[in-house]
Amino acid sequence: MTDEKTSHTHLPKTVWALGFTSLFMDTSSELIHGLLPVFLVVTLGASAAALGVIEGIAEATAHITRVFSGWLSDTLGRRKALAVVGYGLAAATKPLFPLANAVWVVALARFLDRIGKGIRGAPRDALIADVTPAESRGTAYGLRQSLDTVGATVGPLLAIGLMYLFSDIRTVLWFAVIPAVICVLILLIFVKEPPHTPKEKRAPIQVREIRELGWFYWFVVVGGAVFTLARFSEAFLVIRAHDQGLALALTPAVIAVMSLVYAGAAYPAGRLQDKYGARPLLVAGLAALIAADLLLALGRGLLPTFLGISLWGLHMGLTQGVLSALIAEAAPSRLRGTAFGLFGLVTGLAALTASILAGVLWDAIGPDATFLAGGSFAVLALLGFLTVRRRASA
Repeated sequence: MTDEKTSHTHLPKTVWALGFTSLFMDTSSELIHGLLPVFLVVTLGASAAALGVIEGIAEATAHITRVFSGWLSDTLGRRKALAVVGYGLAAATKPLFPLANAVWVVALARFLDRIGKGIRGAPRDALIADVTPAESRGTAYGLRQSLDTVGATVGPLLAIGLMYLFSDIRTVLWFAVIPAVICVLILLIFVKEPPHTPKEKRAPIQVREIRELGWFYWFVVVGGAVFTLARFSEAFLVIRAHDQGLALALTPAVIAVMSLVYAGAAYPAGRLQDKYGARPLLVAGLAALIAADLLLALGRGLLPTFLGISLWGLHMGLTQGVLSALIAEAAPSRLRGTAFGLFGLVTGLAALTASILAGVLWDAIGPDATFLAGGSFAVLALLGFLTVRRRASA
C-alpha cells in the first residue's frame, strides 16, 4: 500500500488521475459511439444483425484481452506501462472512424479500439486496488466509474453541438482525437505506480492459481456474465430511439442521458457498498434493468424510450463499480490483475453472445423481442442473487 493519504473523502491522487484519464477517453469514445450506430445503419447501410456482430466482437475483444494484460501486469509488476499502451492504442484509432467509407473499416477501427481498452482495463483496475485500502475500495471504484461516465455524458453532448455546427458526421468524428490525446497526457504525467508492485516471474495462467481464486470469486464472475447477457450493446438503445422518432442529429442524446444517470449513481453506489455490502445494490440494479427492458420493448414514443434509457443507466451505475470492487476483494493481491482479466474473458464471451443474439432477434422478429429477451436474462440473474446466500463480508 502506498503512503498516499486516503479515506472515504480523501482518495489517493492516483485514483483521481485514473478517473480523469477515463473521463477524457470516454469523452472521445462516446462522441464517436453516440453517432456510430446511425452512421453504420443509415449512412453505410449495415443491418441490425451486422451492428450486433460488430459491437459484440468489439466488446468481447476488450474483455478477452484483459486476461492477457491482467496476467502480464501481475508478472511484470508494470501496471501503468500497460495502461499507457492501451490508452495510446485507443487514441491512435480515433482518426479511422471519420476516414471509414465501408462497414469493414468501422469494424476494424472498433476492433483495434477495443483491444486498447482490453489492454488497459485489468492493469488499471488492479492499480486502483494496489493504492487504495480495502475499506475504501467501493468508493474508489465508484469514483473512477463516475468520472468515466461523466466523459460518456460529455462526449455525446459535444456530438450534438458539433452536429448542429457542421451537419456532417465525418467532420464531427474528427473532434474525438483531441480528448484522446489529453487522456494519454494525464496518464503519463499524473498516474503514479506504487514502488512495491510485485515483480515475480511466472508461467502463463496456471490451473493452481485459478483454483486459488476461490468460490466467491467465481460466483462474482458467473453473476457478472449473466448481467452481461441481460445487457447487450448500448448501440441498440440508439437505433431504438431513432426508430421511435429521434432526429439523427440528436441520437447522441441517448448515450448522454444514459451516461448522466450512470455517472450520478456510480459514486454513491460505491459509498453504499462500503457501508452496506454489495447484494442490495446488485438486486436493485437488476430490478432497474428489468424495468428498462420492459419500457423499451413495450413503450411507444420518446418518453417511455428515454425513461427506459435512464433506468438502463441506473442499472449500470448500481452494478459495474460494485462488481469491480467485489473482484478486488475476492482476489489475492498477487493475482489481482489475472483475476480482473479472467472476469473480462467470461463477461466478454457473454457480451459477444448478447449482442449477436440482440441483432438477430431485431432483424428476425423485431426490437420488442430483443429487449424482452434481455429482460428475461435479467430476471434469471435477479432470481439467482435472491436465492444464493452471499458471503457475510460482501
